[in-house]
Amino acid sequence: MAIDLRTFSYIDILQPQLAGFFQTVAPGFLPLPEQAVLFVEVAPGISINQVTDIALKRTAAIPGMQIVERAFGVLELHSFDQGEIRAAGDAILGHFELKELDRLRPRIVSAEIITGVDAHQGMLVNRMRHGNLLLQGETLYVLEVHPAGYAMIAANEAEKTADVNLLEVTTFGAFGRLYLGGYDSEIHSAAAAIRGVLESIEGRENKA
Repeated sequence: MAIDLRTFSYIDILQPQLAGFFQTVAPGFLPLPEQAVLFVEVAPGISINQVTDIALKRTAAIPGMQIVERAFGVLELHSFDQGEIRAAGDAILGHFELKELDRLRPRIVSAEIITGVDAHQGMLVNRMRHGNLLLQGETLYVLEVHPAGYAMIAANEAEKTADVNLLEVTTFGAFGRLYLGGYDSEIHSAAAAIRGVLESIEGRENKA
């Protein structure tokens, strides 16, 4: 079966808040801080079952999340052994005769920074979030990225770079979404880090 490789990204050191977030929402074996991670997003969605099968039969990587939604499928793998995660990626690419550069490049669809958040807006965000809380007067950052899977590496880079609160991450569907809260200066540092890491990822052209 041929697949369209949409997202393919490694995280060498999973940050604590992002690990905790996935411990809240992931249906599989939960990741821990400082583990290495591979995140894969493919089309058609049902083909993620074969992707998972290849990785688990050839390596000791641990699956935290496998989701098949309407059009796309996503897989998250983690391990304290970075070699196992890299081997899992190599096994997947080799089976489908793909290269890492066959993935889509991430495209930032929108990015917003809202300062001095009103308590009512903070309440609305807090009702939908699975992570930390957004407090009155803080700054809110919202990112939409395509393909959706790159929201994960954006969240990890933001937490690694700045003292921000991870509110919500959506890593599957038409677009990935990331919500961050915190002090204004820290949010701006996180936003710059996110743009930098996404622009550094090479792959196929991703037209609007």
